[in-house]
Amino acid sequence: MPPARATERARRRTTVSIAAAVSTLALVMIGTSACVVIHTPAVPDNATPIAAPDEARLQAEKMIAALAERDRRLACVQSPAVMEYTAGDQHVKAKEDITAKRPGNLRVEAMSPFGVALLLAAQGNDLAIFEPGRNRFMRGQANADTLYKYVRIPMAPTDAVGLLMGLAPPAFALGSSANTVSNDGAMLVTTFGDAASGTHALGFSDGNLAMVRDTGADGRINYEVRYSDYRDIGGVMFPYVVDASFPAAGSHVTFHYLRPIVNGVIPDSTFVLTPAPGATLMNLSFDDGGAFSNES
Repeated sequence: MPPARATERARRRTTVSIAAAVSTLALVMIGTSACVVIHTPAVPDNATPIAAPDEARLQAEKMIAALAERDRRLACVQSPAVMEYTAGDQHVKAKEDITAKRPGNLRVEAMSPFGVALLLAAQGNDLAIFEPGRNRFMRGQANADTLYKYVRIPMAPTDAVGLLMGLAPPAFALGSSANTVSNDGAMLVTTFGDAASGTHALGFSDGNLAMVRDTGADGRINYEVRYSDYRDIGGVMFPYVVDASFPAAGSHVTFHYLRPIVNGVIPDSTFVLTPAPGATLMNLSFDDGGAFSNES
């Protein structure tokens, strides 16, 4: 029947029009979605959630307060340790007995397969070194140059003691507020100072001090120390691994403590050495060329 055929054609036209409209709308939506995806920054799969600024600063203040409390409670440490040092093509690995007592007392006995190879003791501004194999006794000023030459730490004794005990160096003002607080992976980093004068940074992980970094006004890192493997020793958390890098000196030194004892009784005489009978005596004062002068 003609009316019926006319109606069927109309329905078909209507269906085609609706389908075309739906297809067009879909293409528009896909194009719009593509634009949205292109303009939306991708989130890395390994992104670490960053706390809100106020929350992060509050957390940092708690960590700094806990570090300051630990600073007050920790007075000294004694431990055998494995020291590993690298600089350029140099590589030294040795067992040492380390005794550190605040503020700047230090005693290091470097061992060899035949016994004590070198004994160093620093107390205040005085430093003495004894080499049993040569029966040579040296005395001089306790400074960064001497400590670097003999125990691979280019720091004055006070800073070296802090490094070995997992403490913030004296130059780090724990009583002041951090200038910036940020996240470095799982580590919360607080920074003191500014680029013009140099910065001090403290990093915290799992509630403990994980990193200390000192950067000069020229932007170069003077040293960076990483602490790990914390264990509870008599109620004081202490790192069994101290890993220090000194970019200026081009060196790297790691200490693995074996059996640390904290806050034991250490007499001051521990840090005083006297020459053995018949020992060759030398003065550790440096001349202009950097050589030792011999006063024997």
